Amino acid sequence: MDLTISICSLPVDDPEKALHFYRDVLGFDVHNDVSFEGLRWITVSPPDQPGLELLLSPHVNPQASEADNKALGDLMAKGLLGWLVFGTKDCDATFEHIVASGAEVLQEPIDQPYGVRDCAFRDPAGNILRFTQKPQPQEQA
Repeated sequence: MDLTISICSLPVDDPEKALHFYRDVLGFDVHNDVSFEGLRWITVSPPDQPGLELLLSPHVNPQASEADNKALGDLMAKGLLGWLVFGTKDCDATFEHIVASGAEVLQEPIDQPYGVRDCAFRDPAGNILRFTQKPQPQEQA
């Protein structure tokens, strides 16, 4: 089989805020922006990965009950519904850029015991986003 991941979904409660964050702060390209029956779906991707789209999808499901949609919204606000891990070449510079946007910081850059340097934020919908820098290869003496 020859499979690739083409779209991953992340729930959002405010498409405009999500679009601003992913397009204007993270620098993603917008592929689609579709509205239907009062809901909106936006797909974006990192410029270096145009074949991998992130679907910023409504956090409500029109076929779910009001109670279920409220539960989904509560989980999303707590950061328990969606999360992503991004790779970066410079964790500290990425952190400073995102902090300047006013995003909520969950963790400042630190060296993890498992070998990466990373930091974490919440996006405007409350989803947890981690930014990970892999260690530099050691030069042979």
